Amino acid sequence: MSNIVSSDPLADMFTRIRNAVAVRKGEINLPHSKLKEEVAKSLKANKFLDEVKVSGEGTTKTLTIVINQPMENARISAIRALSTPGRRMYIAAKEMPSVRRGRGVVIVSTSKGLMTGYEAKKLGVGGELLCEIY
Repeated sequence: MSNIVSSDPLADMFTRIRNAVAVRKGEINLPHSKLKEEVAKSLKANKFLDEVKVSGEGTTKTLTIVINQPMENARISAIRALSTPGRRMYIAAKEMPSVRRGRGVVIVSTSKGLMTGYEAKKLGVGGELLCEIY
């Protein structure tokens, strides 16, 4: 792995997932952060990923994401970062978007933690749109 520090680690994670899906690679490793781990766990809970593992200690932690098992197709058609460091996107609960008529999800960072757009709408909280996936 290279030691290049990304200015947008979340977008870097999505790009790595997109590239792995494109070349039919089932597993990726990337530097760990709490936000990336929570987003990955949310994607696993919504059945887009198979497994999320954290290994290592302290500052050398690694996040391992299993996209799909061998001889299986990936369940991700597209994944896209919505907020960027230069342009944050915030949305109210009642304006929460639907992705592909409900087949996809948006991940939202709210005051009550990370959740899908559907959960945020149900709880009546808005927040920062992180990504959409289908």
